[in-house]
Amino acid sequence: MASLLKIRPLQRNDIAMVTQWARAEGFAPGVGDVSIYRHTDRQGLWVGWLGNQPVGCIAGVRYNAAYGFIGLFLVIPEHRGHGYGVELWEHALEHLVDLPCVGLEAAYDRIDDYAGWGFAISSPTTRWQRICDGNLNDDDDYSNGEGLQLLEGDSIPAMAVQSYDAIREPSPRPHFLSDWLQHPAGNVLALVDGNDCCHGFGRIRPCLLRDGEGWRIGPLLADSPQLAELLLKRLIQRHPGVVILDAPGGNSSAEPLLKRLGFSAVSQTLRMYRGEQPSIPLDEVYGLACLELG
Repeated sequence: MASLLKIRPLQRNDIAMVTQWARAEGFAPGVGDVSIYRHTDRQGLWVGWLGNQPVGCIAGVRYNAAYGFIGLFLVIPEHRGHGYGVELWEHALEHLVDLPCVGLEAAYDRIDDYAGWGFAISSPTTRWQRICDGNLNDDDDYSNGEGLQLLEGDSIPAMAVQSYDAIREPSPRPHFLSDWLQHPAGNVLALVDGNDCCHGFGRIRPCLLRDGEGWRIGPLLADSPQLAELLLKRLIQRHPGVVILDAPGGNSSAEPLLKRLGFSAVSQTLRMYRGEQPSIPLDEVYGLACLELG
């Protein structure tokens, strides 16, 4: 019997709906996130429809010819248990079938399911949270003896940040990163030396919690825990409320830093890959841009 589910590319007028679905699932989507996902790969986000009723969504985004990521995967509660999730999953996987590496973030109760499709566990990802008042009495010297300047927004040399990110992530992502860092929601900071070389950067953006609103930090990359701390403190400043950050388990310095700054672990997922496991170390990655696109 032919399926009644029709899977169509996500359209601009679907974005608000999918964002609210993600919010209800506790994904804490950032303001503008789904629009950026769509711009990264216009053929890589879909909505499943039963007639004129939307029932679920998935992203299977191709960063380039070497790497893709599956996320934003959900079926709304009233339509679960009918196989629609499997159909969405197979559709996304087919879009990425020729790539040597595909990643995803898995809830612990889904590990066996994804393993059956050839995905292997890489490392845990922990979501950290802190309630902040936005007022830090912080006298840190941002040069830190290294001649670094703390730059913000348009004063940041874009190519320096792109180059810095490219050697610290599983695959270069210039198109995504450009959209991500130039989005008007939130704030971007970078530590840059006198030769316009980047030594760390981060972004904070407003996000939608199940109940209310908050702030989400990501990415957060830095040469050292000390520089990561400087960036993190300044990203938090002027942003009172709930702040969350997703830290990769591959960075052993992230947990002690976040605990020292008053963050608490609130949930955990597992990064899984199918194909060639990325060989890039994560010891300078303190916060992921987003779990939905890796």
